[in-house]
Amino acid sequence: MRQRLAPLLPFALITLLAACAAQPEQTERPLLSQEFQFDFPVEIAEADADSQAVTDEPTEQQLRELADDESYELPALADSVLERGFTLVGTPYRYGGSSTKTGFDCSGFVSFLFRKEAGIELPRSTREMINLEAPKIKRSELEPGDVVFFNNRGRGQVSHAGIYIGGDRFIHSSSSRSGGVRVDSLDDKYWRSSFMQAKRVLVLAHNSSAVSSHH
Repeated sequence: MRQRLAPLLPFALITLLAACAAQPEQTERPLLSQEFQFDFPVEIAEADADSQAVTDEPTEQQLRELADDESYELPALADSVLERGFTLVGTPYRYGGSSTKTGFDCSGFVSFLFRKEAGIELPRSTREMINLEAPKIKRSELEPGDVVFFNNRGRGQVSHAGIYIGGDRFIHSSSSRSGGVRVDSLDDKYWRSSFMQAKRVLVLAHNSSAVSSHH
């Protein structure tokens, strides 16, 4: 019996070894399948998150539009101009004056504030200032920082200028009899009848070199 089985032993060993060698492949395949099933969704989720992050970031065009938008610049400039103006209330009036040492006339006061706080060089006279290429503003559309112009009770050319501060009030350097730099109301009878127009001069801040200066 043993002699009959002896020739079959090599074949049996070969079959057994082949079965053992094949077995790990069968057990590893499900693990690989599970691994791929786990990894792919994670990678897809991360890719989706990255894509969402890129989508949420502003484009260069959007950033340029934000930088050019007046609403991001004008309030800060207006606050700076007006805060400096309030510190000068009570400064004496002086015809031709344009500094804290000499005192101010009306155009000298406006020019001083816009030069110091907004970097804008304005014409020295009100007649030149009112002709600036800046947006013309109606009284109903006034915003703090707008330059307001007046004449003499509705008669003649522009003769006075100030800066609107909100609440129908403006700051200006009035005559020596009125105490110099002060705050007045546009609803006052004299100023209401004298009001001509306003201009949003602060929009010139991004290109102050285009504003001509005359002294």
